[in-house]
Amino acid sequence: MKKLSSMIKNFRITRSVFSLPYVIFMMLFILAPLVLILVNAFLAEGKVTFDNFVNFFTNRAGLTVLLNSLLVGVITTGLCLLIGYPAAYLLSKQSSGRILVIFFMLPMWVNFLIRTLSTKAIFEAIGVELGWFTVIFGMVYNYLPFMILPLHTALAGIDKSYAEAAADLGANPVAAFVKTTLPMSVSGIISGITMVFVPTISTFAITEILSNRNIYLFGDSIQMKFLVSGDVGIGSVMSLIMLLFVLISNFILNRFHKKSETKGKNVW
Repeated sequence: MKKLSSMIKNFRITRSVFSLPYVIFMMLFILAPLVLILVNAFLAEGKVTFDNFVNFFTNRAGLTVLLNSLLVGVITTGLCLLIGYPAAYLLSKQSSGRILVIFFMLPMWVNFLIRTLSTKAIFEAIGVELGWFTVIFGMVYNYLPFMILPLHTALAGIDKSYAEAAADLGANPVAAFVKTTLPMSVSGIISGITMVFVPTISTFAITEILSNRNIYLFGDSIQMKFLVSGDVGIGSVMSLIMLLFVLISNFILNRFHKKSETKGKNVW
């Protein structure tokens, strides 16, 4: 009792105390599942083996699904950037831009499945055949706000005096944009690409719903391995491969972001 009372008296609320719930949450719901996936990837029939990796990499259908997922991720990210940058740029020029950008985020307040099912109902009502076009459309529709928001934040934070100085030095509007606004918004571009590409290559349900189960990407295949066929070993291998692609894409984008920041500092 004396030890307990002394511990209570000596107890102090510090930053480490507030971090404990977060650490426990990470260990239970992030670290522990990753360890289980890693262990199951090397287990087959109760033995430690590489058979799960061999079975996946010798399966042409699985590799085709992986390549299709990466292709869809690149196309979706490119379209979101192509649509989102002009929208974010125009919003950043408006005095009420911070309010108007909320309208792009409003669909995110609706459940993900409800949005996708509603999109499918619209396509069926107007007679559009479900396939690759509807899948790409659904991807862009669901992830476009995640591109616009960081772009708008970056563009709205750029001092207008840079563009004005470029104009005073004789640059036309296009040259002023290319030389000032575009380089200084790279941070928003990188953030938007990360927030769109990473979830796109690992998503599921969108392809399943908007293709009537005719198109499967990597996320759908992982779900089927775990929940339908019960092939936990190969499903774990696929999860590790997806995690590897996510880490590689984040590493490349972060390196590119650091290089662009260094170049921007050297210019100015």
